[in-house]
Amino acid sequence: MSTLTKKQKKELIRIIISLAIFACLMIAEHAGLLPRTKSARPFIVIAYLVPYFLAGYDVLRKCLKGIANRQLFDESFLMTLATIGAFGCGELEEAVAVMLFYQVGEFFQSYAVGKSRGAITELMSIAPDFANRETEDGSIETIDPDDIEEGDILVIRPGEKIPADSTVIEGEGLINTSALTGESMPRSVSPGTQVISGCINGDNLLRVRADKSYDDSTVMQILELVENAASKKSKTESFITRFARYYTPAVVIGAVFLAFIPPLLSGDFAGTFGTWVLRACTFLVISCPCALVISVPLAFFGGIGAASRQGVLVKGSNYLEMMAAIDTLVSDKTGTLTEGKFRVSSVRTHGDFTEDEVLRFAAAAESGSSHPIASAITEACEEKIPQSEIRDEENFAGKGIRADVCGHSVFVGNRGLLKDHGIDVPEEGAAGTCCYVAVDGAYAGLIEVADMPKPEAKQAVSEILASGVRKIVMLTGDSEETAKITAGELGISEFRAELLPQDKVRIVEELLKDAGNGDDPKRKLAFIGDGINDAPVLSRADIGIAMGSLGSDAAIEAADVVIMDDNLLRIPAVIRTARKTIGISRMNIAFALCVKFACLVLGAMGIANMWAAVFADVGVAVICILNSMRMLTTGRQ
Repeated sequence: MSTLTKKQKKELIRIIISLAIFACLMIAEHAGLLPRTKSARPFIVIAYLVPYFLAGYDVLRKCLKGIANRQLFDESFLMTLATIGAFGCGELEEAVAVMLFYQVGEFFQSYAVGKSRGAITELMSIAPDFANRETEDGSIETIDPDDIEEGDILVIRPGEKIPADSTVIEGEGLINTSALTGESMPRSVSPGTQVISGCINGDNLLRVRADKSYDDSTVMQILELVENAASKKSKTESFITRFARYYTPAVVIGAVFLAFIPPLLSGDFAGTFGTWVLRACTFLVISCPCALVISVPLAFFGGIGAASRQGVLVKGSNYLEMMAAIDTLVSDKTGTLTEGKFRVSSVRTHGDFTEDEVLRFAAAAESGSSHPIASAITEACEEKIPQSEIRDEENFAGKGIRADVCGHSVFVGNRGLLKDHGIDVPEEGAAGTCCYVAVDGAYAGLIEVADMPKPEAKQAVSEILASGVRKIVMLTGDSEETAKITAGELGISEFRAELLPQDKVRIVEELLKDAGNGDDPKRKLAFIGDGINDAPVLSRADIGIAMGSLGSDAAIEAADVVIMDDNLLRIPAVIRTARKTIGISRMNIAFALCVKFACLVLGAMGIANMWAAVFADVGVAVICILNSMRMLTTGRQ
């Protein structure tokens, strides 16, 4: 009982007391301890009304409130009408049993929904309660996170939550990101590292500079997504809502017809009316749609919670449902499939030069440049030439650089730069971006720089295709040859290269038609991106998936699904979760409808009694809820 709320504990105690009284009455009656005289009958009815009202007074209250608000047709109305009818027919035990076991089912539903909602709302605990801001005189003041402004210096002690997206300016250590990303491995931080709000600081004190206000930080974006997720229903949930809206009035009308039409047609209205009223009451109990109304949303709550435990935020049940129907997956290349950072992939030499010499001369010449390619070359060179040996640097816009290195004239740049200075460059095929190197007027070799695929990208592509996605398409602004190499490494059969940002929307439009949206609207196209230029494409696709950790705010805002730690393996995991959710929902719908319709027919024929009705209502609901609760364990590490 430690996991129950106070309200649930009170309900459970009330049910136990009602069950104990009801059990004593049943034992006493069947043992012949209760008088069977006509004069004693009112007292026996009153005795049975005690556990009835104790267990079901809130159901009766809801029924009366619904009648007052002219909203009759709900589960409370069905239960009240059926049990009052059973009392009127003298079926005291059945009337109390229906109400009591209905409340048992309601309690079970309340517990299950609470657990399922908790799988999502435990994310709400990531919000910090306070922030420590450093003042101009060096003192520390405790403030509300809402008061944080961009540029504030914050002090984060061990064990405290990071209150706003910031950059570390002093201190080193580990931070726990599991609340946001689902990743249990702590992340190392040092001066210059960007840290995300909602993460927990480890053992060392950190001083950080707030990059954003609290309202604009990741933690607030996540909380808004979580709060809004429940309002976006899937088609399955919407169907159940519409179904219950028409189904419940229909069965009430059917029960009225069942109570009156057969006795009128029989010619013995007074003699048969009681029998048919009892059948009508049984019909009402069986028809209660709570198994569907509760279990289907419960499965989707569990699915969204499972995705959140896997480090994926799904903005609504409708998007989770669409994830299960992905037919085509379109992905941006740079920063999504690749690391978004240039690295030296190979060094080719010419003549008597060695790879170390080519790389060392190039790194020395590029040491003063902040260009990403220059940074990649200097990072790859382990043995640096002293800065004092580098002189007379000269930049050639769009072509490269020249510098005197240890008395040697070194050119580093594209083929055109070397040709402009009379240096012959042999034709060499290369997939990445090439920097040609010449020393003292002689061609020394080339350094190939490429944006490397993420370590998990190849496995993710394989798992996505294995999950049933028909094809993956890569979009990139890189050259045809570079795109071909990257696609081949990752196992992607289709790509589009040399694209401008506006070209991506046009290609996604074309792929949407190819994905089958015209012929089969159940087949969906998803797009994965991380940059601000991906926002229009994320909005246009059926499902937009954004990389949340390093992705831009615009991309996260436009997306329907956010991967919090940029790990591509989260995508096949959430596809599997979505399909499991849909499978459980459909299983519940089929099982509940089949059992209910079978029991409705048997009840109308008088074969199924009130105890069978209890199973058709409460038993089916509990079975469906237990089935839905399988989602609560999905995604746990």
